[in-house]
Amino acid sequence: MMQKLTLTWAAGLSALALVACSGSEKAPAATDTEVVQNDAMATDTLVASEPMGNKTIVELAQGNPQLSTLVTAVTAAGLGETLSGTGPFTVFAPSNDAFAKVDKATLDGPLKPESKDKLAALLKYHVVAGNVKSGDLAKMIVDGKGTATIKTLNGGNLKASMAGDKIVLTDAKGGKSTVTEADVVASNGTAHVVDTVVMP
Repeated sequence: MMQKLTLTWAAGLSALALVACSGSEKAPAATDTEVVQNDAMATDTLVASEPMGNKTIVELAQGNPQLSTLVTAVTAAGLGETLSGTGPFTVFAPSNDAFAKVDKATLDGPLKPESKDKLAALLKYHVVAGNVKSGDLAKMIVDGKGTATIKTLNGGNLKASMAGDKIVLTDAKGGKSTVTEADVVASNGTAHVVDTVVMP
């Protein structure tokens, strides 16, 4: 039986009181193993979910020094308000170490004001409509006989698979990113910290 990933959220968030969900959250409605995008995601008219934590995904990221680069990028892209909305969202949140792996020129370009749309598209590739826990992903991978296709908010797909008890994402360019900290509960969804920035 597949071992469920455990929560090992960084020390910067250890003081936060997280409220456990009273039931198992289900992945969004999907065809086969594909997580489908909720069309409402492009607007602020989002489907409400039962609050599970006392802070939004953005507020959790702001409280974690290991996600400071992500917070800077979200702000530069103008996505802070959207990702603080009702959701629910599932965010694969790159750590500072993940951003450090990206070539400086590749990263600095999108952070410029004139590249706001490009940066937003990159960040939306890390966001999925709905509240998808690690257990949901693991089941989808099993149902998909080793691979699950996840549709992101920028319209592109990520492929999810397992490496031992870790979930691994494969991006459109064949790059791989491992979930290092799973099921970080927020009031508007779930975050999974990843060790590599995925590229659309």
